[in-house]
Amino acid sequence: MAFDLPDLPYAHDALADKGMSKETLEYHHDLHHKAYVDNGNKLISGTEWADKTLEEIIVGTYDATSVAQSGIFNNISQLWNHNQFWEMMGPGDNKMPSEVENALNETFGSVENFHSEFAAAGAGQFGSGWAWLVKDADGALKVTKTENGVNPVCFGQTALLGCDVWEHSYYIDYRNKRPAYLDNFLKNLVNWENVASRM
Repeated sequence: MAFDLPDLPYAHDALADKGMSKETLEYHHDLHHKAYVDNGNKLISGTEWADKTLEEIIVGTYDATSVAQSGIFNNISQLWNHNQFWEMMGPGDNKMPSEVENALNETFGSVENFHSEFAAAGAGQFGSGWAWLVKDADGALKVTKTENGVNPVCFGQTALLGCDVWEHSYYIDYRNKRPAYLDNFLKNLVNWENVASRM
């Protein structure tokens, strides 16, 4: 089966007053995300992966011993990552539900401590990659970071929140100031209701 580029769950300019411009979303979603969809579809066509789900392809093509993953993995995992990323952000006040706040307080000591740990993971990811809040199989929450397109699916974890720290995510709006982008993401962009639904 061929995968499609999902529509953004909001207009391209819906996050502009919250620190992510229309231009960024046009480039990031319409060009970068679309390229992962198109390239992923070409690479799996006629292979054993052609009728598998995104998650099955990710698990089946991930090589834990290699930094240089296959083209299939790289494109399909980035397709999956971006599908999640757009849903993890949103317009509106994005108030944090009490169940998320309580879980973050219990695990990290405070929401502020979580913010600091998540932002440090994203800022400390050398080169391209992602920062994540994940739930392990045992239900424990933790902050992780992954290189390139690697994601929590590879490790049997549930992705609760992810932030893309590839330069194309922030360079138009923040230039080389990745920490400022991460700070704004956490304070203004996260759709905490979506996070709650994943918990």
